[in-house]
Amino acid sequence: MIEFRKAVALRGDSPNDLLCSSLMDWSSLSFRFTLALAQFARWLYRGQRPNALARVLNRGAAAVFARGVAPNYLVTLELTGRRSGRTISLPLVMTVRDRERYLVSNHGADVAWVQNVKAAAGRAVLRHGRTEHVRLEELAIEKRAPVVKAHLRRAPGARPHFPVDKDAPLEEFEAIAAQIPVFRVLCAGEPVIQTVGRR
Repeated sequence: MIEFRKAVALRGDSPNDLLCSSLMDWSSLSFRFTLALAQFARWLYRGQRPNALARVLNRGAAAVFARGVAPNYLVTLELTGRRSGRTISLPLVMTVRDRERYLVSNHGADVAWVQNVKAAAGRAVLRHGRTEHVRLEELAIEKRAPVVKAHLRRAPGARPHFPVDKDAPLEEFEAIAAQIPVFRVLCAGEPVIQTVGRR
């Protein structure tokens, strides 16, 4: 401790100055790391389509989520491919708001899983340690903003793909709501009410 104080005295810095400098360095490093992760996430989905590495990562995550060993909001969605007829599995983050469950498309309306949901009239399977047959009801545009905001708070990995910050006011989410499909998760026996609203 004495040697440390001598070193501080020779430099002319107080311990508080060194502590603040260390915190600033860590903050800068953390910011650069976060920025690099965001750039990597966008690279995985250039053009809103997963590249080869993203597809491999998705397959691995889907297998883990389906076993139920991840947190319960991480689920695997299984759909029938509208062209191939094969079962397609992908990992998603479940958003819960007002006791309702939702799935949000991070990459807009033109992605395959959204198109497959629509082609199957909302019929799908969720897996997270158990198998649940569900129907996905597309949410009306005017109701999407609060769900998308809640989704960004829950899913850090989704944030690089959205043009708004997770803490932005609700009005900013309303401005992009038409571009972001949101599906309410219903039990397979529940009737689906058409609430898509304006386009």
